[in-house]
Formats: sequence, C-alpha cells, structure tokens
Amino acid sequence: MTRHARNCTAGAVYTYHEKKKDAQASGYGTNFQRLGKDSVKNFDCCSLSLQPCHNPVITKDGYLFDKEVILEYIIAKKTEYSKKLKQFEKLKKKEQDDAANQIAGDMEKRVATFLKNENNIVSKPLDGFKAESSKSSISNMANGKDKVLPSFWTPGQSHQKAQLKAEKPDSTIYCPVSGKPLKVKDLIPVKFTPVNEEGKKSVFAKENRYMCAVTHDILSNSVPCAVLRPTGDVVTLECVEKLIRKDMLHPLTSKKLSEKDIIIMQRGGTGYALTNEKLEAKADRPALQA
Repeated sequence: MTRHARNCTAGAVYTYHEKKKDAQASGYGTNFQRLGKDSVKNFDCCSLSLQPCHNPVITKDGYLFDKEVILEYIIAKKTEYSKKLKQFEKLKKKEQDDAANQIAGDMEKRVATFLKNENNIVSKPLDGFKAESSKSSISNMANGKDKVLPSFWTPGQSHQKAQLKAEKPDSTIYCPVSGKPLKVKDLIPVKFTPVNEEGKKSVFAKENRYMCAVTHDILSNSVPCAVLRPTGDVVTLECVEKLIRKDMLHPLTSKKLSEKDIIIMQRGGTGYALTNEKLEAKADRPALQA
C-alpha cells in the first residue's frame, strides 16, 4: 500500500488518488480502458462475425452483415422459437390437466361433504359406558396433511417453489445490434466499388479496399457513408449532401430517389469520441475495502 500524503502513515484520511493507485497495483476495483482504432471493427465488416463481408447486406437502420452469417442467426432464432413453442404447448396441456383434476377434486369434496351432512341427520344410539374418542388433532401433520404441507428439505414441496406459468414465446426476430425487429425481406444487398489498383493482391487483404461509386473517394471508418437502396451502391455522405439531395436523383441511373432510399451506414469506429458513442470498456474486479 502506498504511503499517505506528507508521509503521514498514521492519518485516518485515505485519499481518492491513493485508493485508485492501490487498486490498480493490487488488481482490485473496476478497470476502465479506452478502446482504440484497432479494437473497433472496420466499416465493411460484418457486425456479427467482425470479418470483411463477402456478400454484404444492410438493414434499414444501417447495420452491415454478411448474408450467410445473418441468415444463420435468423435460422438459429427460429429453431430456438420452435423449441420454446413446443415447451409452451406441453406446459399449457399440463395446466389444462391440472385444472381438470382440480375441478374433479372439488366435486368429490362437495359430494363427500354432502354425504357426511346427510349421515349426521340420522340419530345414532349413544353408549354411556364407552368413552367418546376425539379424532380431531391439533397437529399439522395429521389427517394426511403431511403430503400437502411444504417441506424444507424436499425441493418439490418447498413453499418457495414457484409454479411455472405457460407464456407464449415471442416469434419476432430482433436485430442482434439494434434490437429492432428483423426480417429477411428487409435485408438490402450492398455493392461496394473496389479500388482500381494494379496487382494480384486480394481485395480483402488491401488496406484501402473500396471507394465511393460516384466521387471515387477512398472509404474508411473516418468517412461517413450511405447506401442507395435501389442499386445498393455505397457513396460518401458528402456526395449525398452535395450532389444527390439537390435533385434527389440517382447519380448512376438517374432515377428518382426518396429519403427512405438513402440509408446511413453505421460506422465501425475511429477511436475518436466525435465519431463513436461507446469507446470505453469496463471490467469489474473484486472491490478494495479501505
């Protein structure tokens, strides 16, 4: 542990700076770390696999996915829903059976009570020499109550055991990033324009892989991009503001565009707070008690 301020080791004050320094040295407390450029995915990488997209598609909210990866995700969610639906149907049938058994049990109790009351109407001869035995007991384990009362050591009879209620699962598939409903028909194919460079080097191995389809500017995380829905071409946001929004015409096909046809791509990150919202990672560690 570090010494206190002014070498006063007997003082009762443990400053915030000393506590943070001791926590960092001993491995206790919450560890914050700012994410750099290398810790954030690139703009043309899938939001699930974090790898460059071979067959890119984009959602309405601007999140890029590899088509194969996002289809596997949707199939996995549908399979999970079918399993939950079977479990729901099984639990629902059990509830119906329990309700029917409860109704039958109540009917038997009513019949037994009625017969008991009818039998009590007929007077019976009393034997004055025979002691009347009382069958009533104050014990909570008598008259078969030991099968009904909760048991501390039996999980099935614990009073804290909550009965499962049949709740129908949600069939909606949500986007793994935005959390909004996702459908296959809403996935829009994206067409990147590769940079024209000589050589046999693979496109995915290049640092500058793609460029704007109109202005031929190099695309990166530091350049805001947009996707034109009719053709799937990727252009810079500067091109959209200066060229496309003037006449709302597609620069390559000259067709009329609307605001819904311009999808702003969600960038991966540059390491600057102006571009990204979440650039800080937090890891919880054991607390240091002072």
